Amino acid sequence: MPYIMAVPPILRRFIGVAEVIAMVGLILPGLTHILSWLTPLAATGLVILMISAAIFHIPRREYPNIVLNLIFLVMAAIVAYGRFVVVPL
Repeated sequence: MPYIMAVPPILRRFIGVAEVIAMVGLILPGLTHILSWLTPLAATGLVILMISAAIFHIPRREYPNIVLNLIFLVMAAIVAYGRFVVVPL
C-alpha cells in the first residue's frame, strides 16, 4: 500500500479512529437498541469517508482502490438509506 506514506500520520490516525467509531456506530445500536439513531449517522459518515478516499485515489490512478471505495460507499449508502427511510430502528 504505497499510498499510506502519502497521507500525513495525524490524518492516518484520524481515518483509523473514524472507521472504528463508525463500525461501533453501525453494530452496537442495532444490537442494544440504545441510541438507535446513531446507525444511519455512522453509515453517512462512512459514505463521506469513502467519497474522500475515492477522490484521494483518482489522481494517483489507483483504480482497484477506487473500485473498492465505491463498493464500500454503496454498501454504507444502502445502510444509511435503509435506516433513515425504509426501516428505522
